[in-house]
Amino acid sequence: MSEERKSLNFIEQIIEEDLANGMDKNDLRFRFPPEPNGYLHIGHTKAIGISFGLGESYNAPVNLRFDDTNPAKEEQEYVDAIKEDVAWLGYKWDKELYSSDYFQQLYDWAVYLIKEGKAYVDSQSSEAMAEQKGTPTQPGVDGPFRNRSIEENLDLFERMKAGEFDEGEHILRAKIDMQHTNMLMRDPIMYRILKKHHHRTDDKWCIYPMYDWTHGESDYIEQVSHSLCSLEFKPHRELYDWFLDQIVDSSKLRPKQREFARLNLSYTIMSKRKLLKLVEDGIVKGWDDPRMPTISGLRRRGYTPYSLRKFVETVGVAKRDNVIDVSLLEFCIREDLNKTAPRVMAVLDPVKVVITNYPEGKVEWMDAENNQEDESAGFRKVPFSRELYIEKEDFKEEAGNKYFRLKLGGEVRLKNAYIIKAESVVKDAEGNITEIHCTYSEDTSKKVKGTLHWVSIAHAIKAEVREYDRLFLDEAPDSYQDKDFMEFLNPNSLKIVEAYVEPSLKDAKIGDRFQFQRVGYFNVDHDSSAEKLVFNKTVGLRDTWAKVKPKQNSNQNQQKQPHQNNRPAIEQIKSYGKKYDRLPEDKQAKVKAEIKELAKNVTYEDVEPLFNTALKKSGTRIITMITLGVLLENGLEKNEAIEAFIEKALEDKNMLLVEEAQAIS
Repeated sequence: MSEERKSLNFIEQIIEEDLANGMDKNDLRFRFPPEPNGYLHIGHTKAIGISFGLGESYNAPVNLRFDDTNPAKEEQEYVDAIKEDVAWLGYKWDKELYSSDYFQQLYDWAVYLIKEGKAYVDSQSSEAMAEQKGTPTQPGVDGPFRNRSIEENLDLFERMKAGEFDEGEHILRAKIDMQHTNMLMRDPIMYRILKKHHHRTDDKWCIYPMYDWTHGESDYIEQVSHSLCSLEFKPHRELYDWFLDQIVDSSKLRPKQREFARLNLSYTIMSKRKLLKLVEDGIVKGWDDPRMPTISGLRRRGYTPYSLRKFVETVGVAKRDNVIDVSLLEFCIREDLNKTAPRVMAVLDPVKVVITNYPEGKVEWMDAENNQEDESAGFRKVPFSRELYIEKEDFKEEAGNKYFRLKLGGEVRLKNAYIIKAESVVKDAEGNITEIHCTYSEDTSKKVKGTLHWVSIAHAIKAEVREYDRLFLDEAPDSYQDKDFMEFLNPNSLKIVEAYVEPSLKDAKIGDRFQFQRVGYFNVDHDSSAEKLVFNKTVGLRDTWAKVKPKQNSNQNQQKQPHQNNRPAIEQIKSYGKKYDRLPEDKQAKVKAEIKELAKNVTYEDVEPLFNTALKKSGTRIITMITLGVLLENGLEKNEAIEAFIEKALEDKNMLLVEEAQAIS
C-alpha cells in the first residue's frame, strides 16, 4: 500500500491482519454486487468506492456481479445503467458476472443439501409458516413437512424445477433450527417458484434461489476474499457462514463477510422502491431527473465523478449508521467546479440598463478571464454595448451603506468593463422598474465596493435555465411511522426561467459545466440543441438552506444548529480560528461550509481588523480568508488592504492558507 495513505479504516485493518496471518496478497479479490432492480443512487457510491478503492489500494481484482435472482423486478435496462454509472465514476472491474451464471451449480448444491438431510420442501401457506417462525423473543416450532423423506423432497424439488406447480405451492427451505435465537436461521427459504421471464436465462428456470442462499455461494465460486456489505446484513452473516459450511472445499479460499455503515443523506430518499414510486407517479421525469439522488441524476445535474468520490472519501468508513448532511455533498461539488468550471456571465432575472452617455451602436469586446483558479484557462472576449441586462436583485432605488450593489446615486463596477452610476429609473403603469438609466466612467481605477455581472442585450442568447432545489422539505422524509414520505415533497423543487447568457456559450456542448458568475454552477442538459440551450443548475455558490432552521424530526436527536445562538456571526467565525487547521479533513469541510454561511451576515468592517492577525495564528488567518472570499463573491470590491492581506498569505508556509488565498487572488 502507498506510504502516503492515511490511517487505516477498520476494513483495511481486517485485511492487513489477514495478510499478516498468512493470506497471500494475490488471493485478495473484491466485488460490487448490485441487484439490477433499479438505478444506483448516491448511497451506492460508498459501497462502490469501498470495494473498488480497496482494489486500487491493493492492486487486487474487483468483480462487478449482478445478483439477478428475482426476475419479477430485474431488467436489462438496469444492468446497462449500473455499468454506465460505475464506469463513469472512473472504476474498472475485472470480470462482469451474474448470479444467474451459477443457477445450475446452486441447484446442484441444493440437491446435495436435500440428500444430506439439510434441506426440505415445505408445502404450507406463507401465513402458516410465519406463525410457526416465532418472534425474536419466542422460539419457532417445526412445521408438518419438516421431516419429509429425502426421496420425497428430491421428487418434489425436481418437479418444482420442471414447472409442475404454481407459484407459492411449494418452497425449498434449509433445515437448520426453528428454535434458533437468530430468526434468520429458522429454516430460511432457499428456493421459490416464480414463473417469470428472466432477462438473461429467458424461461429456462421457473424456480429461483433466494438472496441469502445465492450470495455467499456466488462469492465462493468467484473466490472473493472479502465480501463487504452494509450493516443491515450483519444478522445474515451467521447464515452466510452456515451455507458456506455445507459446500466449501477446505483447499479453496473461503470468503469472509464484513459489514460497514451505509450512506444515509439528509433530505434524501435512498429506497429503490420509493424512488421507483417517484418515477412511476410522474413526480420526477425518470430515473435521471436531476432532482433524483441517482448517480445518473447527479451526472445529468452536473456533478463530477471526482466530487462524488471525494464526498465518499470525506465521509469515511464507519461501523455505525449515521446521517450525512447533504450540504457536505454540495460542498464537494462546489470545491471541484470552483477549480475547473469556466466563468461566464448569465442573467436569470433581467432588468434593462441603459448607459445614456455611451454612444449608440458602439460595441467593445472586453477581455474576460475564464477561470482565475486555472492559469492555463486564458481569456475570452465579451461584447459591451449601450444597453445591458443585470439581475433585478442587483438594484434598489434606496439602500443602506451595507448594500454593495447598484442604487440610485450609487456606483458599481461592471465586471470586466466600466464603472456605472445609477441616475434614474423608468417604471411601468404598475410601478415596476423596466429600465435603469446610468452613466459610465472610463476611469476604471476608481475604488468602488460592488461588482456586478451583466450581458449585452444585442448579443445575449436566450436560454432555458432549470433551477433545481432539494426534492424534500424534511431532513428525513421516510422516517415517520404515521406519515407518507410523499407528504414532504418540495413543491418548488424545479423552477424554469428564461435567461440571457453571453454569446461565448453559443457552441456549448451537452455536459459542459460553467460557473454563472455570482449565481452558481450550471451544466448543459441533454435536452439542449443548437436552436435552444438548456442549462441545469448544479449547485449555488453558497448553501442557501443553511439559514433555514430545519424542521426537527421527532424520531431524531435534537442537534444544535450552527446559526441558532445569538452571538454575532463574526464571533462565531472567529471561534473556529483556533482549531481550523488542525481539524481532520471531513470536519474541516463541514466547518468551512458553516463559515461560508455565517459570512453572509458579516460586513467588511467586521473582517478588516483580522487582516493584522499574527503570523503564528494561521487558523484565524485561514477563516478570515474564507470569510473575505464570500464578501468578494457578493460584490465587495478589492482595496489596498485586501490586496495586501492576500499577497501576504500567498507567501505563507501554511498550504491551507495559500490555497484559500489563491482561490480569491
